[in-house]
Amino acid sequence: MKKRIKTFIAEKLIPFIMQLIVRFIYLTNKKVYHHAKIDPQEPLIVAFWHGELLMQPFNYQKLRPNSLVKAIISQHKDGEAITRTVEYLGIGSIRGSSSKGGAKALISTIKELKAKNDVAITPDGPRGPRFSVADGIVAIAKKSNCRIAIFNCKPTKYWQMKSWDKFVVPKPFGTLEFFIQEPLDIKDLDMQDAKALITERMLINALK
Repeated sequence: MKKRIKTFIAEKLIPFIMQLIVRFIYLTNKKVYHHAKIDPQEPLIVAFWHGELLMQPFNYQKLRPNSLVKAIISQHKDGEAITRTVEYLGIGSIRGSSSKGGAKALISTIKELKAKNDVAITPDGPRGPRFSVADGIVAIAKKSNCRIAIFNCKPTKYWQMKSWDKFVVPKPFGTLEFFIQEPLDIKDLDMQDAKALITERMLINALK
């Protein structure tokens, strides 16, 4: 019985409360959008830093209000709460990471892109280091022949956690600046040059 209660709290109650808090923060902030013009039919690899994850569902919904994006989310236990929370915010999930379930996640991600669906990746997740870009995003872009759209969110008022990613939680009643850059095409670059370019572009509007 106790195990059932703990499972209910972890998998149902906490994610439900978390998404209500996220919605409240979003609704009480002023929003400013800096979005590049993007072909609505083009499938995208959406990239954002792990520490800026919280408000990105709203950034995506502003760009493509009637579309579904699937995010690659860790198979670790902490990934379960994130999965359930983002489902409330209209984000699907592909479970896996570089350390666990990576091959399966890579195949699933390429299939989604080939089906003209968008996918989201945190290149420095799930364990960092912060502001690093793993090989996975480059491999996916090359194998799918899709471009990478870089998302950032910059709040004027926020709490910053002491975690490895310095996770950002915006405060209510401030301003949220949302950024989406012109998508990157990295298919003609080698691995290191591609990672360097992605890192450079992702840091332009990042909250340091």
